[in-house]
Amino acid sequence: MSKHAAINRFGRSANPAFSRNFDQSGFRTVSSSASSSDTGLMTLDGAVNKTGILLGLCFGGAFIGWNIPQLSLPAMIVGFILAMVTIFRNPSKAGSTAPLYALAQGIALGGISLTAESAYPGIAIQALGLTFGILASLLVCYKSGLILPTENFRLMIASAIGGIVIFYLINFVMGFFGNSLSIISSNSPMSIGFSVVVVGIASLSLVLDFDFIEEGAEKGMPKYMEWYGAFSLMVTLIWLYLEILRLLMKLRSR
Repeated sequence: MSKHAAINRFGRSANPAFSRNFDQSGFRTVSSSASSSDTGLMTLDGAVNKTGILLGLCFGGAFIGWNIPQLSLPAMIVGFILAMVTIFRNPSKAGSTAPLYALAQGIALGGISLTAESAYPGIAIQALGLTFGILASLLVCYKSGLILPTENFRLMIASAIGGIVIFYLINFVMGFFGNSLSIISSNSPMSIGFSVVVVGIASLSLVLDFDFIEEGAEKGMPKYMEWYGAFSLMVTLIWLYLEILRLLMKLRSR
């Protein structure tokens, strides 16, 4: 596979993350005076544990996808459907859909990573290391108060994600006619700059996910929101990994 063909394959593979504010989501809250263990409320530890479960399933799926890359495309489609169902239809079922989503997306990522690795040896582990390095750095910045998820911050990230989604949708439609937006698929300086910006937006989206989980625990959200918060974080991490992989491919193809 040529290097430019490998980059173009990633032109339609991004999975933009989403963020939802608890005050706007319509989910029922429970009095904070009640014990979490007694009423089945969301806790920070519970969300962290469930995130670990989803990561484990994602890595397990990646092992499958790496060894059976033919499963990558159907797994990506299944993962997308599960994500849409979880976000827009029934978040209370996240305990069932989120693990399946993590497994399906892991299979897809395994196949995608193998494709990238065949063109650029060592790139997959580089992208994985950068993804978790950014995760750790942003978590420290969030907990230390260096980055605060203010309303203006939320609006900026939401607007930026909306613009990115529009770009990718246009690129997706153009793909049916054998074309693509050069700012997404080429390795020009402008395209690399675009990818740097997208990686930055995806990274900052992690702050919204951290706040989403912490705020949910403080407000006494239902227990199933632990799965929903973990799912939200997984969506962002997967998006970030894909964008870092795309950026590294552009840089190494020059």
